[in-house]
Amino acid sequence: MDFKDLICSSIAKAAELPIADIEALMETPPDKTLGDFAFPCFKLARTLRKAPPMIAQDIASKIEKPDFVSEIKTVGAYINFFVDRSIFGKDTIEKAQREGEAYGSSTIGGGKTIVLDYSSINIAKPFHIGHLLTTVIGNSLYRIYEFMGYKSFGVNHLGDWGTQFGKLISAYKRWGDKEEIERDGIKGLLRIYVKFHKEAEEHPELEDEARAYFKDIEDGDEDALALFHWFKDLTLKDVGRVYDMLGVHFDSYNGESFYNDKMQPVIDELAEKGLLEESEGAMVVNLDKYELPPCLILKSNGTTLYATRDLAAAFYRKNTYDFDKCLYVVAYQQNLHFKQLFSVIELMGYDWAKDMVHVNFGMVSMQDGSMSTREGRVVFLEEVLNAAIEKTRAIIEEKNPGIEDKETVSRQIGVGAVIFSALYSGRIKDMVFDYDRVLNFDGETAPYVQYCHTRCRSVLAKAGDKYELIEPDWSVLSTDGAFEVVSHIADFGSTVAKACEKNEPSVISHYVVELAQLFNKYYYDYRIIDENENATAARLRLTKVTADVIKKALWLLGIETPAAM
Repeated sequence: MDFKDLICSSIAKAAELPIADIEALMETPPDKTLGDFAFPCFKLARTLRKAPPMIAQDIASKIEKPDFVSEIKTVGAYINFFVDRSIFGKDTIEKAQREGEAYGSSTIGGGKTIVLDYSSINIAKPFHIGHLLTTVIGNSLYRIYEFMGYKSFGVNHLGDWGTQFGKLISAYKRWGDKEEIERDGIKGLLRIYVKFHKEAEEHPELEDEARAYFKDIEDGDEDALALFHWFKDLTLKDVGRVYDMLGVHFDSYNGESFYNDKMQPVIDELAEKGLLEESEGAMVVNLDKYELPPCLILKSNGTTLYATRDLAAAFYRKNTYDFDKCLYVVAYQQNLHFKQLFSVIELMGYDWAKDMVHVNFGMVSMQDGSMSTREGRVVFLEEVLNAAIEKTRAIIEEKNPGIEDKETVSRQIGVGAVIFSALYSGRIKDMVFDYDRVLNFDGETAPYVQYCHTRCRSVLAKAGDKYELIEPDWSVLSTDGAFEVVSHIADFGSTVAKACEKNEPSVISHYVVELAQLFNKYYYDYRIIDENENATAARLRLTKVTADVIKKALWLLGIETPAAM
């Protein structure tokens, strides 16, 4: 039984309106003296052609009061519902316990496939702090969609093609040391890449040499391809460590080079449909219809571009996975690119263009500014994670030196703090990374939420098993403090659904911070374990479900919960 759904259903029936319209307007009053749920009638005035207070009275008089509703009152334009808190608490807690790991999940996805394109690192370039948002937003959405009944398919669309590989071959042949590069991985490649750009400023002919080496790769030269694949293997080995730390995985690593032989059919189709036009020697698709600049498909020298490969990738993904949606978790600087990409597919006559979604986000930087690969001013994401772990270890040594398995706990807290900081603000906001803020145990942070979870587990461990067979006195959950926690737990499913609908993990991070705040207040205001065993049994069940929901919410964000802190 979902209390809010049943109330919405009773209002919809009385008002003779679609339930979806009612659900969109339902509120939770800030003042509990006004009720536990409220329905404002202002927006019905135009449709029903009556004053909102009169509409409220008319609808209220026709509502068949559900058994769990103790009272219905109208105040001005609001219909306020007071629920029987004992029934509400009992039903919510028992439902959460009965459904266990599945509590809050949905079958709305019906097993349909969602392709998520995220992280998308560049081969032989640093996996830096700037990759944090795409990686953790994509990973969280992967989990959220699975939780909503979809089949998620994660793609790391590797940047593994382009003239930079010619530059690397040139740099390696001039200044590279195989043992050194093997040992240092991406950092070693970065050193020679930076050196190439500095030398090329004085010796422009190096750029011609680099282009020649890249042509060797394109032509299938054995030596050039061997170096290309070696650079790729070194990169994936390095970034694999970071993905393991973040708990991120992918179902495909098909990158730009994978689509080399898949672009021509798309180009041919564009030509056959009369969509290709010549512009200053290049071939473009005119997008005046969409008030967008032309989409460049082929350069004047006949070489393909980013858009050409993305078109080939889109068709490959649709034909291979038959996705319900294809999400591109890419920074907002690419807004125009994706508008053009989706518009070209629509112009080609494919209605699935509407199923392509650009999940954009802001920029992330350290407090000392932005980064440049060419100049070597890069903050490696692995270094950020390791620093967060080290700082967490120091905090643990100071606050709880006797804790077991410090290494695991430090990793769970440190890495979790970095992930949470990236997922707390709305994704479109720019983020400036600050260690002290993200590792704060008292703020709106992962450590704060994780600590609430361990507090719940500590209370349950102290109580032991004896209360599990005792009949709970659900009336003790009628207090304002308990009811607020229960109400928040009851909203978990709708919260995840909202995060999924908006492709916005921050909906869940805000939710779980508020749940931790509500439970912490309840913990300080009420004794969980006292001499009344029936009352204690009810409070312990509330504590257990709170811990379970916090754990699941953090998991949906890609964050682990330590056993102790």
